[in-house]
Amino acid sequence: MHLRHISLLLTALAPLAQAADESVTFEKHIRPILKAQCFHCHGEEGEMKGGLDVRLARFLLKGGKEGPAIVPGKAAESHLLKMVREGEMPKGKAKLKDKEIALIEKWIAQGAKTARPEPLALGPEHAFTDEDRAWWSLQPIRKPAVPVAIKAGGKITNSIDAFVSDKLTSNQLSFSPEADAVTLIRRITFDLTGLPPTPEEVESFVKASAQGSAEARKAYEAHIERLLARPAYGERWGRHWLDIAGYADSDGYTDKDLERKWAFKYRDYVIQSLNKDKPFDQFVREQLAGDEMVPQPHKNLNAEAIEKITATGFLRMAADGTGAMNDKAAQNATIADTIKIVSTAFYGMTIGCAQCHDHRYDPITQADYYRLRAVFEPGFNTKSWKVPNGRLVSLLTDEERAEAAKVEAEAKKVDAARLAKAEEFITEVLEKELAKAPEKDRDSLRVAYRTVVKMRTPEQVKLLKAWPRINQLTSGSLYLYDTTYKTKHADTLKKMTDEATAVRAKKPKEEFLHAFDEVPMKPELVPATFIFNRGDIEQPKEKVQPGDLTVLAGQRQIEVPEKTASVPTTGRRLAFAQSLTDGKHPLLARVIVNQVWKRHFGKGLVNTPDDFGQLGEKPSHPELLDWLASEFMSSGWSLKQLHRLILTSTTYRQSSRRDAERDRIDPDNRLLSRMNVLRLEAETLRDSFLSVSGKLNPKLGGEPVPVTFSEEGQIIIGIDTRDTAGRQTGKYTSLNGEEYRRSIYVQARRSTPLEMFAAFDAPAMTDANCASRPVTTVSPQSLLLMNNGYMREHAQDFALRVQKDVGADLEKQVQRIWQLSFGRSPSMADQLGAVDFVKEQTAYYKTHPAKLERVTGAPEKTDAAPELLGLTALCHALMSSNEFLYVD
Repeated sequence: MHLRHISLLLTALAPLAQAADESVTFEKHIRPILKAQCFHCHGEEGEMKGGLDVRLARFLLKGGKEGPAIVPGKAAESHLLKMVREGEMPKGKAKLKDKEIALIEKWIAQGAKTARPEPLALGPEHAFTDEDRAWWSLQPIRKPAVPVAIKAGGKITNSIDAFVSDKLTSNQLSFSPEADAVTLIRRITFDLTGLPPTPEEVESFVKASAQGSAEARKAYEAHIERLLARPAYGERWGRHWLDIAGYADSDGYTDKDLERKWAFKYRDYVIQSLNKDKPFDQFVREQLAGDEMVPQPHKNLNAEAIEKITATGFLRMAADGTGAMNDKAAQNATIADTIKIVSTAFYGMTIGCAQCHDHRYDPITQADYYRLRAVFEPGFNTKSWKVPNGRLVSLLTDEERAEAAKVEAEAKKVDAARLAKAEEFITEVLEKELAKAPEKDRDSLRVAYRTVVKMRTPEQVKLLKAWPRINQLTSGSLYLYDTTYKTKHADTLKKMTDEATAVRAKKPKEEFLHAFDEVPMKPELVPATFIFNRGDIEQPKEKVQPGDLTVLAGQRQIEVPEKTASVPTTGRRLAFAQSLTDGKHPLLARVIVNQVWKRHFGKGLVNTPDDFGQLGEKPSHPELLDWLASEFMSSGWSLKQLHRLILTSTTYRQSSRRDAERDRIDPDNRLLSRMNVLRLEAETLRDSFLSVSGKLNPKLGGEPVPVTFSEEGQIIIGIDTRDTAGRQTGKYTSLNGEEYRRSIYVQARRSTPLEMFAAFDAPAMTDANCASRPVTTVSPQSLLLMNNGYMREHAQDFALRVQKDVGADLEKQVQRIWQLSFGRSPSMADQLGAVDFVKEQTAYYKTHPAKLERVTGAPEKTDAAPELLGLTALCHALMSSNEFLYVD
């Protein structure tokens, strides 16, 4: 075609292209840019730099000191466009993105249109536009119709597959083939328990899967039920929730990082609740307001009351430095972090961004932030703040306390007898020492010694200093004076001390709850909540009432009563929790099912689980997300039922194998045409090492396994035996097998995370919480797997187990190692190569003797057998392999 003809054709098509081009409006396209970048200085809170307000299009037309900010239809003459192009505005911030500048230019060129007539004045009712209110995550949850699957090849197992298949078909994709039996059992076992399947479980599952599709499905579903019934399920999924809750066994905030001795009670509550499949709405209510469900006073508590109050530990998980430095800044930081945990856990929104000003992107005002804070303020009680150890709830009953008093009285009788005996010995030694002094000084020395220290005259102090053996005489130093005391008196006093200790051991043990326990108070004593100007606690402004997000007002009640008459406390949290879990809140169920989906697939349907706002990702399958949320609620808020639904779907059971065509159409697999390969989390990795080595201690709950520093300065599992100056004493204290417990029970000190946990992305909770862990691939991970003492210890325990399981036959040992590590037998090439490798390693250790590794145990004194060390090298290699670290 001639160039002139092409030009004429393009000219003729131009009006059609312009007509097809979207009309740019202020509310939908321009206001979000200005709100994020300009409102702060031009309109918000009365701030009018340059006399310009940019919150409405007509304000831009009016302009400021420089005249009109825009000239509709004439972008080139518009001062606003010139300023943003040259980077003069927004002042002190990065220049607007090119696409944002282009959008502003296009809007002006099209005539600076608005979607609707603008209000005459901007009041609270105009804080949000219709576009703000229409944001997807703020819409009521409705159960969409399940699509009719087309060309799915009979692979529709349940409604999940229908939604996914519909999306795949529209993108010229289809499901991948089902994963093989070994892959499936490893996948579901790790997913539900965080532990590998045993070789026996794999063998049984593979046999059942080979008997036909009906038998295979029955075996698959039966194994899911067995896994859901195991205590390990609660430990696995409890770990996920503890991330979201920001769980830690220390206060953080300051360098002291004080220990939270009783935080583990909340951890155990979470595990037990999930194992019981407690309805999730109840789980949420108890964590937000369990104390308000229990009659006052909170003493002589029964098991149900203890459980509910324990649940409120959720509201005490934020870092809290007030135990070390109790000032307003530390108090405010604690409350702010708690609000962040609540908002990310239940709202999936960055509500904390509104602490200092209206949210720059989402329809959340600064007043909304403080309305939410007002729900929790009475429990924190900033008027009478209690430090962490001062707010513990005792579990000792009146009966037990009376029993403890009786025991203590008995022990004090023994103490009194011991003191009398000690005084008898002191008198005996004193008189012997006085006999060594000149006779003229004896009475004065005796009187000076017997005078209370703070009542001694200067003359008496001087006299005693001249006779240090008298001056330093105490019951604790008696052994330095008299050989008779060493052989007779010391034993007598020690026996009496041990007797008193034995008596006190009969006392009922007093335990506590690290809980959020609101104290009933008179209305005038309830602390008010004020908006802080720019978030400054020293600049309170107007008072606010408790409530939910204002943007939801059109669809539900957002006010929370200041006082509920039916409870002795304010009842605010209970009312809020009931509203949040009423089945009609647009966020909670969506957030929870998305979190569960993410843990199964590696990515959520919304891949920003803590941000369902404008800066987060939109759902890849919005209809599926809403269907799951509706189904979750209508199925009694059962997490286990949600697992069943997901794990039995074709979508979940797909192979993870990639191909070029799928990657071309959907490079990030957001359409779910295959399964994602997932790396084991830090805790699951360590637990897997313990499992395959046969060392895993299945003990449930209880106090955390302590961590400490090794002589090399590494953080290891063990009892701290450093002296008061922080120096290593070299002492070894046995943990009696506690060191082999699951990782969820290892003490989570914010300042001292275990080396393996830190390397493999476990959060140390230096931030408020962790709604989504990063998955990094960095060199320290490989170095740790190769060189860490724990790795060598796990490998030698693995080798010892294999020798015990199959004896000295090397070929059988290799097969057993593969089965335990990967759930399958080695290939012929793997078998032969592994046998040769072990033989070479064994030969090496015969000429280079070595001891077994022990990180937390007593050091080995004799060399290990070369055959064991050779087998250990193979175990170490397989435990460091990608096939061990990743689940297909």
